[in-house]
Amino acid sequence: MRLLLDTHILLWAAARSPRLSARAAALITDMTNDVAFSVASLWEIGIKSAQGRAEFQVNPRLLRRSLMATDYREYLIDSEHALVAAALPPIHKDPFDRMLVAQATVEGLVLLTSDPILGQYPGSVQLV
Repeated sequence: MRLLLDTHILLWAAARSPRLSARAAALITDMTNDVAFSVASLWEIGIKSAQGRAEFQVNPRLLRRSLMATDYREYLIDSEHALVAAALPPIHKDPFDRMLVAQATVEGLVLLTSDPILGQYPGSVQLV
């Protein structure tokens, strides 16, 4: 399975947080799965860290380096992602989350999230 991690799942996995569900951990560590992150998550972490949000106090540059060293795949944002994100139904208002849904849709990935609002999008979103 090709997985794209929602930002909070990415942070919990990187920190080995107990907040990461056993199911999410199993999917992420399953060597038959390809695990990816989006530059949108790094962007979100940088912005929310600068705003002083405690749960985002991570250096995005160091996080990226660590993810790349552990063979996570990086997805850049392109115009097709932007167009799909703009056309999504207004279920979720957070632009970062909408971009992740769009990237999962365009790239044929499964977006892992624990956000029940994101879970309302059809198809490529899986609640864990």
